[in-house]
Order: sequence, then structure tokens, then C-alpha cells
Amino acid sequence: MSNLTVPLTLEGAAVLHQMFHVKWEEWRGLDAHSRTAMVREAEEWLQAQEGAEGGEQSAAYAMLGHKGDLMLVHYRRDFVGLLDVQQQVRHLALSAYLAPAHSYLSVVELGLYESTRKIWDDLEGRGLTPGTEAWDAAVAETLDRQKKAMAARLWPEIPESRYLCFYPMDRKRGEDKNWYQVPFAERQRMMHEHGLIGRRYGGQVKQVISGSIGLDDWEWGVDLYADTPLVYKQLIYEMRFDEVSAAYALFGQFFLGLRVPSEKFGEFLRGEGRGAVE
Repeated sequence: MSNLTVPLTLEGAAVLHQMFHVKWEEWRGLDAHSRTAMVREAEEWLQAQEGAEGGEQSAAYAMLGHKGDLMLVHYRRDFVGLLDVQQQVRHLALSAYLAPAHSYLSVVELGLYESTRKIWDDLEGRGLTPGTEAWDAAVAETLDRQKKAMAARLWPEIPESRYLCFYPMDRKRGEDKNWYQVPFAERQRMMHEHGLIGRRYGGQVKQVISGSIGLDDWEWGVDLYADTPLVYKQLIYEMRFDEVSAAYALFGQFFLGLRVPSEKFGEFLRGEGRGAVE
């Protein structure tokens, strides 16, 4: 097994995060009848997205800070589905009063650091040679079995947790520290230790990792769903001391939002902060 072996991955739902600023002055300038009609249309659309099956849902979040007012998170079976839901949002009457602030495109990803070594050792033990058709077919068969076994994680439902913390991240690849030049066994060890921290928070945080290499500006997107925002600070702070984060991680902007269910979307647009999220 090569020191620079690429870990195998499983891919699932396509993911799009959309952040918007609400054009509040223009929105408040509308007559009450027009506002009511737009709110009703948006609420009905959002209700339909919330009720869909795993891998096909959307959810709305009221954002804190200057980075935006509204975040829409979409999970779909493929990128065509994301294009479709993006167009649906654009064709809502409300969209005329939403100014895009940011977006992020990715795909739910499960990294198989542990399984990669086992798969390679098994195939080599069967006398197969890397890069051959027989090898590739055996890998594809193994991944297909694992994909079926992990379907719930690959096609997740959006948790109903009150808070969402989203951020993108990279692994360093500079002259001093380059994750992609670290021997596989070392990367495997560090990722195992990294994962142990996350598991300790499993009862408090639902984590969805999505890959974005070749799709967006960073390499991964991280969604953390929880019922209290303080657990984000605790979890991420503890991970800062972990070797893989301390030595090899780079983080982008953090976006924090509170879930706005479809039946409360009107309160959000009326500027009722507490009323929209409780």
C-alpha cells in the first residue's frame, strides 16, 4: 500500500447552501395584500420541502450577524435537483426582495480511512493488482455494498435541531505543512483520533460532512446541527488542540442560523425574531 494512497470515499446527497440579505426597506414598502400573498406562497413552498424524504429536503434559517438574514439549505439526490430547487427559489415572488450574499455547493461525503486499508489489504491478499480492471471492479463492488449499508448517512434528513453552524474548510498544502504529502498511515491515525472527539459530542451535535473539491472554493463543508449554540464553541475549541486540526486545518467563514419552520416564516418576514424561531 502506497504511503500516498488516496482514501476511498462514499458520496450521497448533493448540497447547496444559499445565504441572502432581505431587502427590508423595499419589503416594508409593499402593500399588506402583496406581502401576505408572497408570504403564503413562500410558506407553502417551504412546507413541501420540509416534508420530503431524506436527500430531498430544504430548510430555512434566520442568520445572526452581518453575513446575511436568511439561509436556505437544500439536500437533493443529484445536482440537477439542486438546479431545480435553485430555480424554484428564484421564481418565488419573494425572491425579488432577497439579495444573494453567499452560497456553497458540495456533496455529502463519508471518508473511509479505516476501510481503505482493509479493502486494499483484502484485494492484495486475493492476488489482485492495483489499477487493473479486476481491481477496479472489486473496489466498485465493495463501495456499492458499503453505500447501501450507510444509506441513512449518505441521504440524511435535515435535523429539526434549533441551530445550524456551517463552515467550509481545507487541509493545508503549503511548503511547511502539506496534508497530501503525509504518509497514509499517519493520516489514518490522525483522522481516527480526530473522529474520537466528534463521537464524544454525538448526543449533542448532528454532523454532516460534505466534499467540495472541484465544486467550490474550499475542500469540505461542515454542517453542525444542535439545540444549543454553545456546543459549537466547545466542540470546535476542543478540536483545535487535535493534531489534524492544529497542524493541518484551515477554516473559512462561519455561518450561524436558527431554524425557521414553514409555519413561522411569516413571523420572520415581519421582523419578529423570537416569534419566528420559538
